Amino acid sequence: MLHNSDFRYDLKRGQQAEKWFAGLLTGDTIECKRDFKAHKTGRVFVEFQCRGKPSGISTSEAEYWVFIYGPDDTDLRAILLPTVLLREIVRSLIADKQVYSGGDQNLSKGVLIQLGDLVVCR
Repeated sequence: MLHNSDFRYDLKRGQQAEKWFAGLLTGDTIECKRDFKAHKTGRVFVEFQCRGKPSGISTSEAEYWVFIYGPDDTDLRAILLPTVLLREIVRSLIADKQVYSGGDQNLSKGVLIQLGDLVVCR
């Protein structure tokens, strides 16, 4: 991106980003997952199978996933990424045999993903 110190130019670019983000909240589908341990572990659990059947990221029809985490309800953080990108990360971890049991009564299979690996620049 070219550097530009013109405020009107910067304002227009900022408004374009605001419209894109507002579209996410009003038009596109978002799967929202709250992880109560991520602020301590630095990882989120992404389920792909439950009771031997595809579930979670495997069956999601959402265009984006957002992970909400934090020590309490007054200090929350969020990471938003496209579902297609999250699926790539999950497939890679499955291929590396980094699969764990989790969820209610450990009936689910999933992967643990470092929060830093979810923050992407594209």
